[in-house]
Amino acid sequence: MRVFRPPTVRSSRGAALRRLLRTRHARGTHGGASGATEPEQDEASGTTAPARGDVSGATASACGAASGATAPAHDGASGATAPTRGTSAQGASAQGAPGRYTPPQGASAHGASVPPRRSPYRRPPGRRRRARHRRPRAVRPAVPFRGAALPRAARAALGCLPGLVAVAALVLCATGVDRSATGPGRAAGTRATGPRPDIVPRERWAAGTTRSEAPVRYADRVAAVFVHHTDSPNDYDCADVPRIIRTLYEGQAGDRHWDDIGYNFLVDRCGTVYEGRAGGVERPVVGAHTQGFNAGTAGIAAIGTFTEGVPVPRAMTDAIAAVAAWKLGLSGVDPRAPVRLVSSNSLSRYRAGTSATFRAVAGHTDGYATVCPGAALTARLPGIRERAARLQGRT
Repeated sequence: MRVFRPPTVRSSRGAALRRLLRTRHARGTHGGASGATEPEQDEASGTTAPARGDVSGATASACGAASGATAPAHDGASGATAPTRGTSAQGASAQGAPGRYTPPQGASAHGASVPPRRSPYRRPPGRRRRARHRRPRAVRPAVPFRGAALPRAARAALGCLPGLVAVAALVLCATGVDRSATGPGRAAGTRATGPRPDIVPRERWAAGTTRSEAPVRYADRVAAVFVHHTDSPNDYDCADVPRIIRTLYEGQAGDRHWDDIGYNFLVDRCGTVYEGRAGGVERPVVGAHTQGFNAGTAGIAAIGTFTEGVPVPRAMTDAIAAVAAWKLGLSGVDPRAPVRLVSSNSLSRYRAGTSATFRAVAGHTDGYATVCPGAALTARLPGIRERAARLQGRT
């Protein structure tokens, strides 16, 4: 015996029909008080026919399907046989037409209780769908723009960019400080030190001297040079200059009892430069040439007498400019710039402790009451300053 299962109706009409059948089953409208129904019987043989409306699509009766006869139904209450409702010559449809009897769920054709079949489209009450736990995706950091990958060398250069900018700023700052310290007119990117001129060492003229030399004194730097003349004859042979310098040395260190010759450098009329006072031509040796301003300066003596009207050889002035450019350049001083010096002796033009302003290339007479270096050479000092500045690379 096949168990009757209600057809699954997916339309809205079938859903309404199922709700109606469930309501009637709850109220007991079909069958007796127990809700069980009698099986349909075949009048000819008395055998039980399969239930109508099977999901397999079978007809309502085992016989009479071809002839179109209806199968009688046995009423469980009276025992009378009544014709089956809603049957046709071709048998009942499996979709449950209106007016057709459909046994309720939970009862079989023999009245036995059958557990209801769960609809595949409805979830049992009290059971919830299991939440699917998905592994969260790894969140990648947002990158606004990746672009093309830079080479390692380019990335390293970009990493070093802030340091390079800082170094460039320091260089520019140092350049600005140097320009402000050395005065106006310096050309950008040029050196402030003039070339070192050829200097004849002290041993060339000091050979044979027997006087003991006093300890050498040094200053911090050379901020200015004072130009002198030796007040000696001008008609000398340039080859005889070492002997002339020895004579000057004997007069200052012997007769005047100085510790050494007073000038740091001496220049002859041929343009030859000689080392004078001992201690090193590159070092800031304190001389004895300009009373009150010997410390922090250098003395350059022109061999001869250059009073007013006496011609000054061009080679001599060029040599003086070369020594001034190189010596002042070691301290970064512009030969044309003004410098401030403090007097150390009241016998100078300025009382001891007094500050005075000079040109970086000045004459002896600017610091001491004398006619040295003579009117003719004093008149050449502006040209000497300009040439010294050009030798330093200044404009």
